[in-house]
Amino acid sequence: METKELLKKVRKIEIKTRRLSDHIFSGEYHTSFKGRGMTFSEVRPYQFGDDIRSIDWNVTARYNEAHVKVFEEERELTMMLMVDISGSESFGTQKQFKKDIVTEIAATMAFSATQNNDKIGLILFSDQIELYIPPKKGRSHVLRIIRELIEFQPKSHKTDIAQALKFLSGTQKKKAIVFVISDFMSEEYEQTLKIASKKHDITGIRVYDIREEKMPNIGMVSMLDGETGETQLINTGSKSVRINYEKYYQEKVKYFKETFSKSGAGVVNTRVDESYVTKLLGYFKSR
Repeated sequence: METKELLKKVRKIEIKTRRLSDHIFSGEYHTSFKGRGMTFSEVRPYQFGDDIRSIDWNVTARYNEAHVKVFEEERELTMMLMVDISGSESFGTQKQFKKDIVTEIAATMAFSATQNNDKIGLILFSDQIELYIPPKKGRSHVLRIIRELIEFQPKSHKTDIAQALKFLSGTQKKKAIVFVISDFMSEEYEQTLKIASKKHDITGIRVYDIREEKMPNIGMVSMLDGETGETQLINTGSKSVRINYEKYYQEKVKYFKETFSKSGAGVVNTRVDESYVTKLLGYFKSR
């Protein structure tokens, strides 16, 4: 992509997503995640009305008088955007590809975090870590993230969410607000998600296309697998083929929902032709 065309595309996404984050998401984002990061401030004598769960029993035993731990809300948080850029993200049968919606969602979340003066980091992944941008603040930093989301070309087209979560746990030592944006056509990431979600506040945002849910009956079709690069001749007229495909797809969706829920992580499902704004607002308010 030429520089002029790239800058034009970045600017277009900035205008759209910044308007959303300024007027809609910034307040909802802050309300949803404030107080999630707490730092220890001091120990003081217990006062009537204090939560007994905050009692510091070691200090209480030492002074023979009840003392409580006092925490302060961290004003600045860190947001990590983990974005799947594998081959399946280039699928789309409506007005946009999945990767276009993924870019818009990531940009909107980044600008919302900027409104809160938070740091934003980026992990682009396939079945390996394709790019890591450490958390930083500021508009220019967010614009760099958007540029990478638009033009970065992955080395691999496959997906490994577990690998990405391992990398997150290894690089982010402090608690972060994490959004994993993918179609989640992957498996065997339950254990790594469980470990990562103990430290971080994680939300999985599943972006999918309506044509992925069911295979249409359109006869013999040559299909390209976006992740393996293999082309196969598929008989979509076969009922068993369509049933097996739908079963495979639903198993992946069920695994995503159950695995994230068991780990205490949030879940958002948004279709390419739906309003991700409505879905995200509903999620924030439910928190």
